[in-house]
Amino acid sequence: MAVIQIEHLTKDYGHHRGVFDISFNIEKGEVYGFLGPNGAGKTTTIRHIMGFSRPQKGHTFVNGLNSWKNASEIQKNLGYLPGEIALPELLTGMQFINMMAELRGMRDMTYTNYLIKKFELDPSGNLKRMPLGMKRKLAIVIAFMNDPDVLVLDEPTSGLDPIMQNIFIELIQEEKEKGKTILLSSHIFNEVDATCDKMSIIKDGRLISTFVPDELRSSASKTFKFEFNIKEQFERFCSEVASQRKLEVIALKRDKNQAVISVDDADINSFIHLIADYDLKFFSEVKFTLEDYFMKFYGHNSSRGGGTE
Repeated sequence: MAVIQIEHLTKDYGHHRGVFDISFNIEKGEVYGFLGPNGAGKTTTIRHIMGFSRPQKGHTFVNGLNSWKNASEIQKNLGYLPGEIALPELLTGMQFINMMAELRGMRDMTYTNYLIKKFELDPSGNLKRMPLGMKRKLAIVIAFMNDPDVLVLDEPTSGLDPIMQNIFIELIQEEKEKGKTILLSSHIFNEVDATCDKMSIIKDGRLISTFVPDELRSSASKTFKFEFNIKEQFERFCSEVASQRKLEVIALKRDKNQAVISVDDADINSFIHLIADYDLKFFSEVKFTLEDYFMKFYGHNSSRGGGTE
């Protein structure tokens, strides 16, 4: 049975805001990436998993328990890192850590101290005056300190510098080796690409793609970028490629006489035969990136070629 289950979740706030018929499962020991920009519906989905909001339709479950009906029971063994951090301003960081440890019945602070050292957290300062990056480190420590089996992380590295982002990736990899079940909501591609076993992309409150990154990388297609020495040859290629059903045009950049083409492995020889008739300035394969795949769904020019016409 899946550890986290989302079944036809719908929460409509009006004006096309909310989430609509969201369904996916996260298996035990799986790190699941939840991708989308701000406002796409990631946090709304997470709030329902945590039991903070009641769905209009559908259900969410954690370890077989209904999130809305059993929120307090679920949260006993679940680490949660919110996207927006609100901390009690009158406490110091260490006082807050000790308070959370007491609420959770923790006596052994060995792992907590390991996390404090790992993230170079100074918990002595007052929370009201603590910088945003330090607050984010503190929130990470709080989410992980009781070594929960399930972790729900909403934009966990927002406000952290690149060094701390890499340390966070190391932590996720350590937790993954322990067999933890993790939902990682993010728009930072290297973060999810380095850690996640499976991913979903959400747009305007609806899931638009669910995939296994390793399978996508090894898909039976290749992408090539090349530039023509002569403008007339570029124009001839644009006309010729329109009739080639086996070629997918990713980008045609007329200002640079460049093209980006995707082709199935089975058709590469015929493609090479076609392109050999042209005078090229360069020809190279473009390696797959998660960002490329993501940007295809959001209607922007990907880093592969850009400038699609």
